[in-house]
Amino acid sequence: MPDFIKINSSGMQCIGAYRAQPADPPKGGIVVIQEIFGVNAHIRDVVERFAEAGYVAIAPAFFDHVESDVELNYDAAGIARGRALISELDIDQVMADVGSAADSIRSAGKIGVVGYCWGGTIAMLAASRLGLPAVSYYGARNVAWLHENFSAPLQFHFGAKDSSIPPEAIERHRECLPASEIHVYPAAHGFNCDRRQDFDAASAALARARTLDFFARHLGSSP
Repeated sequence: MPDFIKINSSGMQCIGAYRAQPADPPKGGIVVIQEIFGVNAHIRDVVERFAEAGYVAIAPAFFDHVESDVELNYDAAGIARGRALISELDIDQVMADVGSAADSIRSAGKIGVVGYCWGGTIAMLAASRLGLPAVSYYGARNVAWLHENFSAPLQFHFGAKDSSIPPEAIERHRECLPASEIHVYPAAHGFNCDRRQDFDAASAALARARTLDFFARHLGSSP
């Protein structure tokens, strides 16, 4: 049953989070990191689908640091507002929130992280700064952080038609993170989101299968 909860943040502050539980004993826990559009209907659906796959899943509402209950549309206004909100977030605070979200579902077992767009970069950083196995979908900001020391397994998903992540950026991932899993699809940016124009059902399905396989291997359960 999905629900909205509060998780600890810095000082006396809490932020919201959307959590869903599996029907059976969990295989582990997954922290879901939003795009720039907030914990909107799409991200809530992602959380619920991971719960259906057997994981306790939770999506922290990072924008609560700036403004409560942010849900943006996939249009020019939503993109502009999302970018503005992201610019007001402190990366160290965001990582602390990811850690808090992970702690809140620790009873589920081993914890992994998956993120999309901006969240793809945050998920990648969770592998270096929090030591959590992470799956990164089309993180256009990844390249700036590839120098970090990654202590946990990583899997990446990119679209070959994504103008925000050129081939040379994908190649940099291969050069800097040779032990990571890197998959490229005949799709554009945001191909996993069925509410975006660039949604690609076949690529999304294959990426999900690979993501579930990754978590089954690194969180210690079979799909």
